[in-house]
Amino acid sequence: MKEKVILAYSGGLDTTALIPWLKENYDYEVICVCIDVGQGSELDGLEERAAACGASKLYIEHVVDEFCDEYIAPCLKANAVYEYKYLLGTAMARPLIAKILVDIAKKEKAVAICHGATGKGNDQVRFELSIKALAPEMKIIAPWRIWDMQSREDEIAYCQAHGITLPFRADSSYSRDRNIWHISHEGLELEDPACAPDYDHLLVLSQSPEKAPDEGECLTLHFEKGIPTALNGQNMKFSEILNTLNELGGKHGIGIVDIVENRMVGMKSRGVYETPGGTILMEAHMQLEQLTLDKDTLNAKKDIGNKLADIIYSAKWFTPLCSALIAFVDKTQEYVTGDVKLKLYKGNLIFQGTASDYSLYNESIASFTTGDLYNHHDAEGFITLYGLPLKVRAMKMAEQANLH
Repeated sequence: MKEKVILAYSGGLDTTALIPWLKENYDYEVICVCIDVGQGSELDGLEERAAACGASKLYIEHVVDEFCDEYIAPCLKANAVYEYKYLLGTAMARPLIAKILVDIAKKEKAVAICHGATGKGNDQVRFELSIKALAPEMKIIAPWRIWDMQSREDEIAYCQAHGITLPFRADSSYSRDRNIWHISHEGLELEDPACAPDYDHLLVLSQSPEKAPDEGECLTLHFEKGIPTALNGQNMKFSEILNTLNELGGKHGIGIVDIVENRMVGMKSRGVYETPGGTILMEAHMQLEQLTLDKDTLNAKKDIGNKLADIIYSAKWFTPLCSALIAFVDKTQEYVTGDVKLKLYKGNLIFQGTASDYSLYNESIASFTTGDLYNHHDAEGFITLYGLPLKVRAMKMAEQANLH
């Protein structure tokens, strides 16, 4: 019997070319594994394509709810955003995909796992660090670092030489990654940061704000301990809420970002991300935290969120530090429960009010009308003590200036 290799299979050009390449160069039995984290129609026809290319078996593992509940939720609760704008859509999914690949590799008694990530990107690091953390004995094959092909044109020619008919053209396809949280776009005109994105050609989940409806749309989100549990009064699973918000947000042009980010391997990379539902959830969650978290916790959580975003972006999901930071965030969410109302309008989120039984906002204190809990005269002593270091330093500097 031939040794088995598990191929992380998307049905795209790279992983299609990898099936004959693995058989030709390693004489492996190729078992394809596609992990469904919300790719939608991208899963159509995979079984036939994998078989036609020479795979002995195809697993399609549906893990959308696990992705939402175990991977997206911690990042949402942390408000984890990488370099100001990137909501970690791909970075959150890769460790789960690697986990499923390892599980099936062990089930099939495979000797290796193969991925199609390029030698220039982040995903090779994310897949391989996760595999090493979960199955340190497993061999990893990364063809983009060892084969002779240098471009999509080379891959297409290789497939054609092996009798594989492709639905891809080298000059008309962005490099995309899609899941229930987002879709990313790289390549073509985006490779030049001086070029504007061709949104008419590029967008998948959304339409541009210019083409969004002239009438705004209001909605209400309910959160329990930092997690969305209801939309417009209807209880739903996290994944159901996210799917609905993707439709609503996409219709109104919400969550389209064009960024240049710093990859792990040292280069800058330009991409466009569509994250309509995720953007709505992230902004609503932060709005609710403004009511329910005290100042010190909110400030500490900002730092933790940035740190967690960097850790997850940098392929360190399965580390003690990541687990510890997630545990900290979970503790902060104990009272992040309430309702957030907002309007979607031409790429904008306009907040319409936020309410929580655990709100720390006290109208008696905050109002311009003097209440029982706040005496204006108390501010004088506070300012005297709070400003004492500044006053002492100013006196010392004036004293030294007079001496000279």
